[in-house]
Amino acid sequence: MTRPRLTDTTLRDGSHAMQHQFTREQVREVVRALDDAGVAVLEVTHGDGLAGSSIQYGFSRENEMDLIETARETAQHAKIAALMIPGIGTRAEIKEAIARGIQVVRIATQCTEADISQQHFGMAKEMGLEAVGFLMMAHMREPEFLAEQARLMEAYGADCVYIVDSAGAMLPHDAAARVRALKSALKIQVGYHAHNNLGSAIGNTLAALDAGADQIDGTLRGLGAGAGNAPTELLAAALDKLGINPGLNVFALLDAAEFIVAPMMPFQPFPDRDSIALGYAGVYSTFLLHAKRLGKQYNIDPLEILVELGRRKTVAGQEDWILDVTLELANQHSGQNQT
Repeated sequence: MTRPRLTDTTLRDGSHAMQHQFTREQVREVVRALDDAGVAVLEVTHGDGLAGSSIQYGFSRENEMDLIETARETAQHAKIAALMIPGIGTRAEIKEAIARGIQVVRIATQCTEADISQQHFGMAKEMGLEAVGFLMMAHMREPEFLAEQARLMEAYGADCVYIVDSAGAMLPHDAAARVRALKSALKIQVGYHAHNNLGSAIGNTLAALDAGADQIDGTLRGLGAGAGNAPTELLAAALDKLGINPGLNVFALLDAAEFIVAPMMPFQPFPDRDSIALGYAGVYSTFLLHAKRLGKQYNIDPLEILVELGRRKTVAGQEDWILDVTLELANQHSGQNQT
């Protein structure tokens, strides 16, 4: 194993669990703590990336560009990154995010759709950004297929391509096989992004590192979509014990998780009944809160909703299907009750 670069995405993936209600003061506190603890890259955006604040994905409390600017003003050492999903964010948002201070853009596509990212990588490189590719829902395809998609991103200018377990559906051997395939196929770096729906986020990340991953992600206290992410403080402790600590202050991160992030969290993400169903069914982690809300509204078990979404192989961008499925199930239940 090599010393990996750690990106903390508390202020992006954690936005899902916060219902996108981060304030500038909260961003300032989190960035200061992570920066002081030696974290190399901090991702700051709406949970669904640039321009994600919308009726479909949920409105942010504060303008994400203001949050990016606050993060850049606060960080003394760490780079500031933003997520961009083609079809949600556009070139205009990338330009403004650069003006506000991002140095890294992480361009995310479904793992079958790398070809839609060409112009976005091209623009990022033209404007001097570090460009990272995200292959989302990577559990849905075999390692060899993912390697071909990653080659496209590399050809477009990516500096690194991530295997992204958006559904928290992988186990350690799944993560290792996919990272190993990309390492064999690419000349650039490979990253791994975990979710904890099957309780395997740390194990999967360590397996990815053992397979050669150069970059990894985490969030303080595991704050994130579904059952959350690999906790940054746990990753730091594990890396330190393995002798591959890239300069992280373990105890400073423990304090940041416990005394800064925990008090602002509306709940602690963990593998409960519904989030385990996410990983088991292979459903996008961000769907969980929507399924719980609609399930309560229409008196439908969220697990039933999630399993049906998994059967239909839904992916990010199909959030409207959650309501469709819920209404169909409600109608089915109504018909059964009448008979």
